[in-house]
Amino acid sequence: MTSSSPSPQASMLLYWHENQYDDRNFQIHGRTLFFALALFSVVLFFALLTLYIHRNCLPRDSINLHASSPDRLTRCRSGGLDPAEIRSLPVVLCRRERAEEEEEKECCICLGGFEEGEKMKVLPPCSHCYHCECVDRWLKTESSCPLCRVSIRVDSSS
Repeated sequence: MTSSSPSPQASMLLYWHENQYDDRNFQIHGRTLFFALALFSVVLFFALLTLYIHRNCLPRDSINLHASSPDRLTRCRSGGLDPAEIRSLPVVLCRRERAEEEEEKECCICLGGFEEGEKMKVLPPCSHCYHCECVDRWLKTESSCPLCRVSIRVDSSS
C-alpha cells in the first residue's frame, strides 16, 4: 500500500515555523548601525569628491573638432602665458575696411568696438583680434583664445 502523503523530510521543507523568524531576533545594535552609517558616509564622500574633481579640477578637453588644420587641434592648458610670450604676439592697427571684412567689429572680452587706428592684438592660431589691454589681461591667467578656446601656447618640443 502506497501512501500519498509527503514524506516527513519534504513536509519539513515546506513547513513554516513562525517563531523561527521572529522580528525580535532581527536587531541592529548601536555599534553595527554606527559602522554601517560610517561606511556609507565614506563611500558617499569619495563619490562626491570624484565627481567634483572631474567636473571642476581636471582640464577640459578643448579640441576644436571642426578645425581646418592640425595646428588648431591643440589642447588648452591651464595657466597663463609668460609676459614675454604676451609681448611677442602681433599688434596691428585697426582699419575700418579690415574690421568690416572680417566681421570683427568689437572686442569680445570688453564688448567695446574697434576704432580706426586703434591697436589690436591678433592671436596667431585663430586670427581673432582683441584690444591689447583686454587680451593681455586675459592671457596672464589663461593660455587660450577667449572666443574659440584654441591654445595660444607654443610647445617647445615642436
